[in-house]
Amino acid sequence: MATRQDLPYLLDSKSECPPLFNGTTRLYYFPVSPYSQCVKIALNYKGLDEIECLPISLKDKPTWYVEKVYPVGKVPALEHNGKVKGESLDLLVYIDQEFGRPKMTPTEEDKKEAAAKLLKYRSTFVEAWLKALGLHDATPALLEEVLAPIFNHLENALRNYANEGPFILGKFSMVDIAYVPFIERAEISFSNANYDIMAGRPKLAKWIEAMNTIDAYTSTKLETIGAVYIWEAIVESR
Repeated sequence: MATRQDLPYLLDSKSECPPLFNGTTRLYYFPVSPYSQCVKIALNYKGLDEIECLPISLKDKPTWYVEKVYPVGKVPALEHNGKVKGESLDLLVYIDQEFGRPKMTPTEEDKKEAAAKLLKYRSTFVEAWLKALGLHDATPALLEEVLAPIFNHLENALRNYANEGPFILGKFSMVDIAYVPFIERAEISFSNANYDIMAGRPKLAKWIEAMNTIDAYTSTKLETIGAVYIWEAIVESR
């Protein structure tokens, strides 16, 4: 397991500004942000090792990042072709459109529709996840009350294409990428409260097992890059 010292050095207010908009494609990210993790998984899956990844401090952001790169000040953000784009779900779509194969977007019309609905639902999922994290001394019963709707929603979605494979749309797609960082954190966080997110959800259990065979994902897991940062990640990435 990585330690704090193993994590990339974060660029902060004292860091020099890189040569911006010089043709280099750059991802600005926070190493343990679930939103950044989504984009890192996508880059890994596409094999885009040439993209420069710059870790940004969220506590002490570089002045140049806000003034010259992305005035919104959030991560992740992608500098490409002289422009900067943000928001993790928008970046998944952009990366799939701009950087070739393997594609992360389904081609079948029914799956395109299902993907759109599930990507839209992610905000509902994250909202419930954060609410559950904020419950102090929560019992498993209380966590079930908050979390059951969102995890049952995913369990039902996983049933729709189960005959094609263990992933949300049967085959691996950006929908899996969009959800896995949050489910990874839920599995870790709520196990401490004796709440098993997979209990009574066999499709979800199979999905987690299948995701752990995807190298593009496993190389970004908290246990790989530094689980000591999990609570800091939860707070700072909101």
